[in-house]
Amino acid sequence: MEFNSHTTSCLDCRLADLCLPYGLQINEVRLLDEIVKAKRPMRTDQFLYVQGQECQNLYAVKSGSFRSFITNSEGVEQTIGFYLPSELMGLGSFQHGNFTCSTVALETGLVCELPLSRLNGLCAEIPGLQLQLMRMLSKEIVSDHDKIVLLGHRSAKQKMATFLLMLSQRYGALGFSDSEFNLSMRRQDIANFLGLTIETVSRQFAVLKKNGVITLKQRSVQINDLNLLRLIVEP
Repeated sequence: MEFNSHTTSCLDCRLADLCLPYGLQINEVRLLDEIVKAKRPMRTDQFLYVQGQECQNLYAVKSGSFRSFITNSEGVEQTIGFYLPSELMGLGSFQHGNFTCSTVALETGLVCELPLSRLNGLCAEIPGLQLQLMRMLSKEIVSDHDKIVLLGHRSAKQKMATFLLMLSQRYGALGFSDSEFNLSMRRQDIANFLGLTIETVSRQFAVLKKNGVITLKQRSVQINDLNLLRLIVEP
């Protein structure tokens, strides 16, 4: 999922219409570009930030994918989400100024670093940027609502089908195939996110494969029948 070179500006980035530059004038995008910092490539399992750390930057995924999780007082992890290109990480820190979760790279990837001190000043200067930031925050809230529904009173089969449909929609929005994509997250991460055991996740994958709904090849999944997958979620 490599979109751009490490030095591509916001003006040239193909993710611009999905990220903060959306709706901005060219001169406004140039101002945004001046504050964006490109971090060094992230390695698999490398932490971007940790729970409780002071938030000085927001991060936009440029390539790769990331997992966010919360750790309780006993050291038990709960996966709360996965991030794909164009999505903004760290929004939950607005309330108290500290990161409310930890975020780790699921694969080699790139992120754009947005210093909060400079971003706040730019939002005051460019109303359209503040509006887009609010849109992305709203999108995060809606995503949280979807997760609540996903983890509600649903069978393991419905949870798995809903999870695959969510990924299908997100990859489709990025201009990729909505029926064939890689699962960068491990089975144990999916299980932890869905509130299932690893054995149950593997079993549900096997059932969907046996019924011809999906085809699996290592970490690649092909959805053979999107309508059938939707019917599992909403009979």
